[in-house]
Amino acid sequence: MKKILWVVAIFFFRNVSAQQTNVLSPIIPTESGMVQGLIEGESAVFRGIPFAAAPVGEFRWRPPQPVKKWDGIRDATKPCKDCGQGGFGPNAPKMSPNSSEDCLFLNVWKPANAIKNSKLPVMVWIYGGGFVFGSASSPQNYGHALNKNGVILVNINYRLGRMGFFAHPALSKEMPNEVKGNYAFMDQIAALQWVQKNITEFGGDPNNVTIFGFSAGGVSVHSLLTIPSTKGLFHKVISHSGGGRDGVLTGRPINKEDSDVFYKVSAETIGVNFAQSKGIEGTDAAVLAKLRAMPADSIIDGGRETNGANGPRIYSGPIFDGKLVTQTAETAYLAGNQPKMPMMIGNCSAEIGGAFVSNAKTKEELFTSFGDLANEAKAAYDADGSKKFEEVIAKFNTDWVWGEPARMAARATLAKGSPAYVFQFGYVPTTAQQRSPYGAGHGSDISFAFNTLKARWGSQGEPTDTEKELARVMCAYWANFAKAGNPNGEGLPNWPLYNNKNQDMIDIELDGKIVAKPDPRKARLDVIEKAVKYRGKIQTRGI
Repeated sequence: MKKILWVVAIFFFRNVSAQQTNVLSPIIPTESGMVQGLIEGESAVFRGIPFAAAPVGEFRWRPPQPVKKWDGIRDATKPCKDCGQGGFGPNAPKMSPNSSEDCLFLNVWKPANAIKNSKLPVMVWIYGGGFVFGSASSPQNYGHALNKNGVILVNINYRLGRMGFFAHPALSKEMPNEVKGNYAFMDQIAALQWVQKNITEFGGDPNNVTIFGFSAGGVSVHSLLTIPSTKGLFHKVISHSGGGRDGVLTGRPINKEDSDVFYKVSAETIGVNFAQSKGIEGTDAAVLAKLRAMPADSIIDGGRETNGANGPRIYSGPIFDGKLVTQTAETAYLAGNQPKMPMMIGNCSAEIGGAFVSNAKTKEELFTSFGDLANEAKAAYDADGSKKFEEVIAKFNTDWVWGEPARMAARATLAKGSPAYVFQFGYVPTTAQQRSPYGAGHGSDISFAFNTLKARWGSQGEPTDTEKELARVMCAYWANFAKAGNPNGEGLPNWPLYNNKNQDMIDIELDGKIVAKPDPRKARLDVIEKAVKYRGKIQTRGI
């Protein structure tokens, strides 16, 4: 988990240090009061709009509370703080200085000429970061290009780490009828409710909302789609590298021990472990008062997940609470319990290497873990025995965590009578191909979907003509899908509907060429699907 967090976190710490000013400062009414934004090119941008009250003091580990209305005009020209999270890099502080427990804000990008009742489609972005890092204010996720494609963008914050996912027997006793544990998902739902109530004033259509997210944000898309209480809050979904099967940032039982193959310790026990690590014993109301009195940086504590290198776990991640989260996404998809809704889904071609899923050290050890499917796995991943272990494990990690679960979700979408569009992003800049020899890594697609190439991770230099065209096409695909549930449009390569027979998709190849084809990963994904029955042996831990 730590390895992918370092990869993901890079994307979210490009915070705005200087603000543009403009004499044109649009003012929009919301249910809580007036907000004043800025004109930036062809966009009107509103930053730091609260969608819930500060989750501090008595509201720490409570569902989002209503915003207190304000008088006058609220300045919405400056970026809000990120939600509380650990510092990043060597000698980092326990809590990032650009983060705060008071963080339930969102940002809106709209075409400058959009007015009330323009009824433009709305896209709501849910950032990634393993549920412990992330920002709604990253330039990589700005909405100017989406606005040019006729779409309104809303980027939302949500609580992270122990602020976002926490259970404790004392908390369960307090207000027992209140939903517990998944405060991050509750925040996301509250933000979507804000969109329903307010987006018309910005020119958006509350009846045409697409949620999309990357990594933990993609996991959130699956979760929100399968949480019954989200009905009517959105109408289409896009998941970037969001998994879909159990064991990947999915629900830990709230109070049952040893009942899940990947999450054997309950969330309540983990909460007790954390309290004890801070010298707080017991399960009564006094314990909860002491936990709420702790400063935020002591709760975040640098993002520590265990009490010492091999100590007891002190962070739970998402929780299967039985009230809000009543089923995992995998359970819902396989049973057909998700709502009928168009889906676009995909991942990068070589998301992450190393011991991410399996502790196998050689190809032979990895293939042996497939049991009676060992020969089929070898044929799919290394038929002639010539591939390096590093390539095999990168492709295996990608397929196990992201590729095959995406196919499962696409098939479940088809079974409900909804369209599904599948993609694989494999473009790697020439200058990066030595560093990424097996394909595109986790998150490589995001700047292209937003057409924010100058905000890409790493020193990529000035975008090439090939990159600019790829970003133009991808951003148009995403906007078109938000408009009508179909990414295709004039001047774009045809993106075929996914189907179970041919498994058609678009494959964005190493050189950036967009090719519609039957899924080239079919043999690999087939054996992964069959191997799910052995996942307790193949996957060595919950991710």
